[in-house]
Amino acid sequence: MEIIEGRNLHYRELNQRVRGLLANGADRLVLRGVNGQRYIGAGLTDQACLEIEGTAGNNLGAMMNGPSVSVAGNAQDGVGNTMFSGKIAVWGRAGDIVGYGMRGGTILIRGDAGWRVGIHMKSSADRHPVIVIGRTAGGFLGEYMAGGTIVVLGMTGDGINPTDTVNPLVGNYVASGMHGGTIFVRGTAPQWQISNQVRVEFVKPAQCGELLLRIREFADEFGLDCSGLLQETFARITPLGVRPYAHLYDHSA
Repeated sequence: MEIIEGRNLHYRELNQRVRGLLANGADRLVLRGVNGQRYIGAGLTDQACLEIEGTAGNNLGAMMNGPSVSVAGNAQDGVGNTMFSGKIAVWGRAGDIVGYGMRGGTILIRGDAGWRVGIHMKSSADRHPVIVIGRTAGGFLGEYMAGGTIVVLGMTGDGINPTDTVNPLVGNYVASGMHGGTIFVRGTAPQWQISNQVRVEFVKPAQCGELLLRIREFADEFGLDCSGLLQETFARITPLGVRPYAHLYDHSA
């Protein structure tokens, strides 16, 4: 294990030290006193483990392809931007555009996440990106989503009344422009909160192997008892078609 004291380091110097140690064979790094430094883990392909203490800056793990990153604190915007593989676990909350253009790997957020989580996520035959959020997500969740899985568990301690006209776990415009992938949100999914271009079904984890797998993965990562979620109802949101804006074009020619 190698330790980097990052409190007074410029983000470029911090990242240079990370890359230098990995190039010399280190497979586990502890970054202490991180205070908003950007691009930690960006572009790394090493099968290494990075443990971050503090607040990770923008674009944590951007274009990352392999490493495992754990943040004992919060993370700013752009976590997992265009990530290809690996895992990022944030023990606090994360900012906006988590998983922007994400191609593969797993992002686990124990707390809340900001706006536009999973925008432009994509999957392929050998890559399936996953984002699991422990508490709530902001507006435009899964905007233009083309593949992968997003789960919002809503572990806020508050119950959700099936008769509520709003789901407090997500913002407005859920699945706007979605044309691939799956979104799971605990509780109801009022029509005014979500796109009219998607299908909404209601499932329990015991009925849905993928949802059960993601809950167990989240529980194992953070050492939580999530058994209470297994009896909850989740809205499963999937696209009705692969061309959500086809109706806007003139096809008469």
